[in-house]
Amino acid sequence: MRSISLDGFDFQEIKSQPVNISQLEEMKLLSGSYETLFSRRAKKYASMGLKNEVLGETDYQQLILSDYTFLKRPVIIIDHLIFIGSDKKNLQRLKGHFSGL
Repeated sequence: MRSISLDGFDFQEIKSQPVNISQLEEMKLLSGSYETLFSRRAKKYASMGLKNEVLGETDYQQLILSDYTFLKRPVIIIDHLIFIGSDKKNLQRLKGHFSGL
């Protein structure tokens, strides 16, 4: 992420200013599902025994709204594109978007 200039972007500290339903709906519309936005790395995922549960879209939505750690981060929205998470593939997509501007 450090190699990508994010000057001019608005940042939201979701720990102190949680994502609201409207923002989450926009992210879901762009990403295609709540599951795509859901982080299985959250400590609560294991402590709540969620890895042994069959979760649906409503479950993912409610969990993300209930605790910020369930949202995969970072989430970057540029126009009508969404970039979710810090995995290598996503960061390459993001860099490619910036190099194409």
